[in-house]
Amino acid sequence: MASSTYTVRGMTCDHCVSSVTAEVTKIPGVTGVDVDVAQGRLTVTSTETVPVEAVTEAVEEAGYTVVG
Repeated sequence: MASSTYTVRGMTCDHCVSSVTAEVTKIPGVTGVDVDVAQGRLTVTSTETVPVEAVTEAVEEAGYTVVG
């Protein structure tokens, strides 16, 4: 199991959580997604290391931005 945490800008509500979760869950190997709106954090758990580009692309597809 691998786990990575990202800072995401633009999330403000439960709809944001749903959108980000739906997109990131589509990435092959992802087994869990935890979104903390208050902290602007996204934690991705997977069976193998997921490329940061894949997570960034999924977050952008949801309408938000990975920072850093």
